[in-house]
Amino acid sequence: MYQFDFEEPTWVHFIGIGGISMSGLAGLLHNKGFKVTGSDSYDTSMVKKLRADGIDVAIGQRAENIADGVEAVVFTAAIHPDNPEYAEAERRGIPLINRADFLGQVMKNYPVSINVSGTHGKTTTTSMVAKLLLDADLDPTVFVGGMVDCVGGNYRVGGKGYFVAEACEYTNSFLSSYPTTAIILNVRAEHLDFFKDLDDIMHSFRLFAERVPEDGLVIVDSGIENYHYLTDGLKCRVKTVGFSPEDDYYADNISFNDSARATFTLHEKGGETAVISLDVPGEHNVSNAMAAIAAARDAGVPMSVIKESLAGFAGAHRRFEIKGKIGGVTVIDDYAHHPDEIAATLKAARRYKDARVLCVFQPHTYSRVKTLMNEFVDALSLADVVVMADVYSDREPDNMGVSSKDISDRLAAKGREAYYFPSFEEIEKFFLEKCIDGDLLITLGSKNVYLIGEHLLGR
Repeated sequence: MYQFDFEEPTWVHFIGIGGISMSGLAGLLHNKGFKVTGSDSYDTSMVKKLRADGIDVAIGQRAENIADGVEAVVFTAAIHPDNPEYAEAERRGIPLINRADFLGQVMKNYPVSINVSGTHGKTTTTSMVAKLLLDADLDPTVFVGGMVDCVGGNYRVGGKGYFVAEACEYTNSFLSSYPTTAIILNVRAEHLDFFKDLDDIMHSFRLFAERVPEDGLVIVDSGIENYHYLTDGLKCRVKTVGFSPEDDYYADNISFNDSARATFTLHEKGGETAVISLDVPGEHNVSNAMAAIAAARDAGVPMSVIKESLAGFAGAHRRFEIKGKIGGVTVIDDYAHHPDEIAATLKAARRYKDARVLCVFQPHTYSRVKTLMNEFVDALSLADVVVMADVYSDREPDNMGVSSKDISDRLAAKGREAYYFPSFEEIEKFFLEKCIDGDLLITLGSKNVYLIGEHLLGR
């Protein structure tokens, strides 16, 4: 595999540069003096930001984008050998390296590398860890799968001591990483277009935990079913987080304010007890916070800093992000696209005092809808009114015999108020007529469903 020398800048081209992770890696190299170019399929806001930073980005992937002088090419998992830029680089003998391997090479340059894994909650927890280290003046370099105000975007170039990043399980990308601290938040049936089943996913997370060196640390949520499979026999240290006094970090005395923000008592085994207040909603964020606290404490962050830092953590964009109000209706956007994530978001919404919860959900991939149909129905049943948008599928064809209407029909059969509309315009019109003062309107999904809320606010 081609090895980058980060002290010797070269010319690197990124295929798919507009992705949330690729753009961050491109920005890091640009910051370090590398010549960076790239291409993407769409002229997105991220592409515009890269151009504003001085990086040349072409729209559309063509062989001529591999200019004379390019010395290495980084590509995403979505890029295949028949891609014209990939094929041209291969024809010229230019080294090709996938995003996961490149990210692994980056983190090997840092003595402390904190990797946050789990099928849900990675972006929020990574952002929490980053803020804790920032507020402790530890100057971390950060890569996160969302836009985060405290980081200044989706990446931050800091000092040479600490590296913080998400570790994604899809296509086993996280098996290219080199964590000294690995956080495992949860393990659920997800990405079943790649993994065979939950056992297959658990096996990959076990392999990820085994990448931590003997002097490193694995932080695991004890709520994971059979979590001992992930940790038994590891040579490194292991700490658990959860809601039992047997855990190394556990929470009790949990209460919520009218906006679903939690206050809880944190107990640290052999250490301190502290009252922690969060500015992000839901019980799932209590779990996320404990994992972040465990990593921060291992880095030597004082509990006094942790309390103040988390009280000021407003979350990442598209994670229960309050977008604004229209006619007394609060519009919220959330990236949730798996039933567990949807349930966590809607449970948090239900803690809002006296609010009716309406949501629109845009599923991502037909395989996810097919394999998790019943789970989607159960999760969405937590809302008072559900509207289904069409499935967004950018990596598989519509040949599985399922649709968004199937979910709305099953919800209606259970006595829930559910609708399906084929266009965003129809959905917006429905909400304009349906919503009343005091409602919460939540857009759910990992793709462009957030535009519905933004269009409504624009009216």
